[in-house]
Amino acid sequence: MKEFEGRVAVITGAASGIGRALTEMCIAEGMHVVMADIEESALDQAASELRATTNNQVLPIVTNVAIEAELRGALDEALEHFGGVHLLFNNAGVGGGGNAWNATQKDWDWVLGVNLWSVIYGLRVFVPQMIAQDTPCHIVNTASVAGLIGGSTNALYSVTKHGVVALTENLYVDLRAEETKIGCSVLCPGFVNTNIFNSGRNRPSNLVNETEPAAPTPEDEQRMAMFREILRQGMQPSEIADIVFDAIRDDRLYILTHDHFDDMIRTRADNIVTGKNPVMGEAALANLAKPQTPRD
Repeated sequence: MKEFEGRVAVITGAASGIGRALTEMCIAEGMHVVMADIEESALDQAASELRATTNNQVLPIVTNVAIEAELRGALDEALEHFGGVHLLFNNAGVGGGGNAWNATQKDWDWVLGVNLWSVIYGLRVFVPQMIAQDTPCHIVNTASVAGLIGGSTNALYSVTKHGVVALTENLYVDLRAEETKIGCSVLCPGFVNTNIFNSGRNRPSNLVNETEPAAPTPEDEQRMAMFREILRQGMQPSEIADIVFDAIRDDRLYILTHDHFDDMIRTRADNIVTGKNPVMGEAALANLAKPQTPRD
């Protein structure tokens, strides 16, 4: 997909962070935009601010992306207002927390629902419409560099992001096997200056744990403080949006944003093919804390 003027984009998680930046880029490219987000006040404010910058239409829709019917509602509204959808960003995501055995069922349901099931639902809902349109389209699924390296963050987040990478790789093959006019990409950013650390603000009440989590240890506090600072110093969302649109024009499957993680990706691949066990712990944390280098 190379032409964007007058086309229609649907963006989940559109009220803030990378989603807001993608919305701004779509508007700059002359697109009409459906902004889907669960955070109503932030969504209304973002839509109001962006409408003031464009003559193109900006349509905010409060959407829980973990519920397929709500994504179908977003598609229905897009078709009613604009007649089609050409660019889909399955972008909504949350951070979550916990390791492989102490995360609760509600923790898993929340993070899997937003980070992985929403992408699955997005494809089930929008791909048939894009195929029926028979026009150039593109899909960008937001994963993370955590979907390409091993054991770098909490189990819930890593599982979902590896899942999004695998799902998009299969999507790429399937779309070409069917000879569609739809391209796809998986976005695997490094650290970005967003408020994902505060994603619990949008956790549905039915998925909140009944008991309070154990108090963090001093080591936990230190790690969290380090990651917050790394995020604060991370790439700006607008830079990510620039990289994403370049990749869409190039019909590129993998969108990586930082050279910093290349060695970790190669090491994981080498460990797999040679049967080596990964080396983690403090050495890995120190590597994550190194200054990041944006990809050329």
